[in-house]
Amino acid sequence: MKLNYFFLFIATCLFVSCSDDKEYENYNVATPITMSKAELRASIQVLPPQSIVTSGKIYAYQQYIFVNDVDKGVHIIDNRNPLQPTIINFLKIPLNRDVSIKGNYLYADSGEDLVVFDISQINNIHRVGFVEDVIQNYQYFQIPNDVDFYNWEDFDANTDIIVGWDIAVERREVMKDDIVNLESSSGGGGTGAGGSLARFKIVNDHLYVVDNSRINVFDIQNLDAPVKVGEEYVTWEAETIFHENNKLFIGSTTGMFIYDISQPSSPQYISEFDHMRFCDPVVVDGDYAYVTLRAGASCSMEGETQMLDSRLEIIDISDIYNPQLVETYIMDEPYGLGVKDDRLFICDGSAGLKVYNKSDISNLQLLQNYNTNDAYDVIPMVDKLLMIGNNTLTQYNYTATGIELISEFTIQ
Repeated sequence: MKLNYFFLFIATCLFVSCSDDKEYENYNVATPITMSKAELRASIQVLPPQSIVTSGKIYAYQQYIFVNDVDKGVHIIDNRNPLQPTIINFLKIPLNRDVSIKGNYLYADSGEDLVVFDISQINNIHRVGFVEDVIQNYQYFQIPNDVDFYNWEDFDANTDIIVGWDIAVERREVMKDDIVNLESSSGGGGTGAGGSLARFKIVNDHLYVVDNSRINVFDIQNLDAPVKVGEEYVTWEAETIFHENNKLFIGSTTGMFIYDISQPSSPQYISEFDHMRFCDPVVVDGDYAYVTLRAGASCSMEGETQMLDSRLEIIDISDIYNPQLVETYIMDEPYGLGVKDDRLFICDGSAGLKVYNKSDISNLQLLQNYNTNDAYDVIPMVDKLLMIGNNTLTQYNYTATGIELISEFTIQ
């Protein structure tokens, strides 16, 4: 009798299997980890020195250096003795990427908010201002790659903000048409890319903040009480901002966009220079714009194929209404860059910091290549060069033939 039941069980399983023609596979499913906006705002605070997780951009002000810890906050370094920098404290600012300072007031992004700190007493910093929900699209910058489904079921964009992702493998019915299912009940999604270099720029009494698609303009005549006075759409996936001669140069994954700010609260489009999809910071010196274009999966849309190598492009902007590409140089993995006099500095990722003589743009001369760890961002100061990469702040003196090392300081 037990044997008969066994065969009946097998037959039933076969019948069910044959009648179900659905196919199943394992898929990566990403669910946003959220925090309420109220909780995020309440978590901002000034702390004693903390260990760094992932170094981002740097900002120099007077004798201090501010190092972004990606999405965590800002480490403040006393650099009065460049041979021996010391960490003073840490501004815990969730979802922070950028800072800018004027008159001892520090402006920082925190997700969709703009936060203001009084740093006039560096050992007694306190928050003095807060402007809510003024930086758009921030929380979608870092949607993870290599995900088949996004689960937005419990996410409410009106009250919540994304602070991370939980990625799990789930067995689901095969997607017959190979289209990624966003499962969105409260907003869209897609593959995004993080930017390199600054999205903040202060020009006189205005702060310009580039989010994922537009220039946000803040009046900061009252330094402790910024007021948003305008915004101008640029393009999807805007990344960086640079100021020169009353112009803003916006780097994006698809080109460089130029705006006039003769009317500070209302940037006016002038022209653009298009390129293939790359990550794109830009700096300007005289009649030329220098643009590093970094190829790779993080700088392309899902399904796109990168056909070209990473490169430096030099664009003639003497006719500001008609920018023209004049030179191209192949690079390895370029991120931040800077210029000072006849020197061009390029953070070329794992290939290190490269120093060029740019007096003849048609024949750049490589003067030095420091094989430093993952060179990321650089600031040419009046008296020295600052560079960040792999949680290490490196400082150099200028020399007649390039630069020489002052110190290396790893933020522990």
